[in-house]
Amino acid sequence: MSLDMWKKSALTIAMAATLAACAGDDGKDGQNGKDGLNGSNGAAGAPGTNGQNGTDGSNGQDGATGQNGIDGIDGIDGIDGIDGKDGISGKLVQIGRYESGIFDDGGAEIVAFDATTDKLFVVNSGISKIDVLDLTDPANPTKLSTIDVAAATVAGFTAGGANSVATKNGTLAVAVENDNKQAKGQVYFYNTDTLAFEAAVEAGALPDMVTFTHDGAKVLAANEGEPNDMYTVDPEGSVTIIDVATKTATTADFTDFNALEQDLLDAGVRIFGYDFVNDEASTVAQDLEPEYITVSEDNTKAFVALQENNALAVVDIATSDVTEIIALGYKDHSVQGNGIDGVRDDKLAIIETVPVFGMYQPDSISSYTFNGKTYIVTANEGDAREYLTKNEVADEAACETAGGIDFEDDDGDLLCFYFVEEERVRKLDLNIDNFSSDEQAKLADKDGLGDLTVTLVNGYNEGNDNYDEVYSYGARSFSIWNENGDLVFDSGDQFEQIVADATPFYFNVSNDNAKIDNRSDNKGPEPEGLTVGTVADHTYAYIGLERQGGIMVYDITNPFAPQFIQYTSNRDFSVDMDEVDAGNLPAGAAGDLAPEGMTFISADDSPNGKPLVIVGNEVSGTTTVYEVK
Repeated sequence: MSLDMWKKSALTIAMAATLAACAGDDGKDGQNGKDGLNGSNGAAGAPGTNGQNGTDGSNGQDGATGQNGIDGIDGIDGIDGIDGKDGISGKLVQIGRYESGIFDDGGAEIVAFDATTDKLFVVNSGISKIDVLDLTDPANPTKLSTIDVAAATVAGFTAGGANSVATKNGTLAVAVENDNKQAKGQVYFYNTDTLAFEAAVEAGALPDMVTFTHDGAKVLAANEGEPNDMYTVDPEGSVTIIDVATKTATTADFTDFNALEQDLLDAGVRIFGYDFVNDEASTVAQDLEPEYITVSEDNTKAFVALQENNALAVVDIATSDVTEIIALGYKDHSVQGNGIDGVRDDKLAIIETVPVFGMYQPDSISSYTFNGKTYIVTANEGDAREYLTKNEVADEAACETAGGIDFEDDDGDLLCFYFVEEERVRKLDLNIDNFSSDEQAKLADKDGLGDLTVTLVNGYNEGNDNYDEVYSYGARSFSIWNENGDLVFDSGDQFEQIVADATPFYFNVSNDNAKIDNRSDNKGPEPEGLTVGTVADHTYAYIGLERQGGIMVYDITNPFAPQFIQYTSNRDFSVDMDEVDAGNLPAGAAGDLAPEGMTFISADDSPNGKPLVIVGNEVSGTTTVYEVK
């Protein structure tokens, strides 16, 4: 897209921001489920067959009154006991919880468990430290101490905070960003028993996620390499591979793909970074932003989520080479079973097909083996790029000289926009040859679908200066892919269908308020966290919904035929979030908000001999322990 078009789009965004400040086919509907019973999870409802009504299951922990059966999905009961397939394990029951007391400031983000000491390490960005919890009794997690990464002395490096943690064989690895986010970060190593700092190894810019190989021999860090706010400094994304024994590192970078930009664009990889000040596009290596890593069971390959680019990278761990970049393609929301609720103002849970494509854009990813082959599981959150500086320029002329678009907000503050990609769909100039009159009317309705947040990058026809197609952020689902990046399963619109049935009056709320439809026009329930674990020869995916709250559980033993098992949530929608925000109620008073970091603990490694799932909840600042039944 041309520079002039980007500037035009930036001005449109600025105007929209100010206006905002002022203001498988479905089956038939299932019959109403019986009222949920309180207590531990009972037997689940039998699965519905092509939309037939599932039988009611007795309910799980704190079950509320059951809601209507879900279209074409298994029988439903109260919110904490929404059960799917009967007769197998995998369901979650909350047994313990730790509260940091920090609300809406990253009080509990990424979590990692060390089986050698029964310690749980939780990134607490609210205090810029790592909380160390005693998990000897999983029902009563207690704080032992904290690790302050700023206290470690590393020559020539000033820590800007911890982003991620991982453990293996008594060693804790921490991804630490530079105080200058565009400069190279570090991976710190600590002894999980004594908590003593042992070593630091240089990583790329903004190491955002860290993980061990299954054998513990290597640590991999996803270096996101985000540009600065003014988009004048854009470091390259990369993956750092560290030999744990020697603390030496190699780098898997993307520079070899710089010459292949057009091939990647043709394949569907999103590459669109632009330095407005110097009037030049970013290179491929600069534009790709590694977000999350999963390692194959045989420790030979790493699969790396490139979230903003809607792609996966494949890394040969032994050679530290990026061997492939795979475009993930797009989800057609006009297909039955792939619908969304994209309307905020109607205050109703209405999931429908719309003439919009969704970008998968996974955040957390994981992998497992089925019939000797690796499959990648993704939580399809979605993410946009928007860079702006506020009060960075003295006047409008300075903003224009810097290459930005200036705009004054309601408070009289000067905003200088340099790079934006979001827009409301009603603001797009559509190619009328590609949309029916009904579709055009629907997409233009400012009180309806017209307020759906979409990208300015995809679908643009530069020759006609309009949009042939419309693309929204995230897929509101989880997916399973084979090693070649072929989609073998997607949960379609099941997340929104299940949430609508469980909490129809608190549907698509946000993680800091309980207003119905608050997130319908922007990524819906927003699946972000993900962990995969095996119990009794069954493999399960646990997916956290960042905005809505709660966890979806699926049996994914066969990646081609996953089964919905449970949706569980301890969120209390009756709590006044303003009172929590004001400090008049505890940070965790409304239950768990914004599940982000998740980890599975096998029965062999578990302190109580039972498989566990641990969840760090960013907004409520809570760390919650679930037992897997």
